[in-house]
Amino acid sequence: MRKKELKLVITFHTTADAMAMEKACKEQQMPGRIIPVPREISAGCGLSWCADLTDRDKITAMMKAADIEAEDICECMV
Repeated sequence: MRKKELKLVITFHTTADAMAMEKACKEQQMPGRIIPVPREISAGCGLSWCADLTDRDKITAMMKAADIEAEDICECMV
């Protein structure tokens, strides 16, 4: 089992938004991965983007440039 760490977790309103995030991150070689939304957080679609806390600024800048809207951006043990 993987050791839990404090991570940046970005949730989305729809599954389409989560898939757009995954596609944009792969194209821009942004770190992170799609995960199910952690139990501690509620989200509209059930999918979230997980990345290191240190990548927050570059990921949020990429999201703004790609016009991807997050439901919430938080820190969570994942």
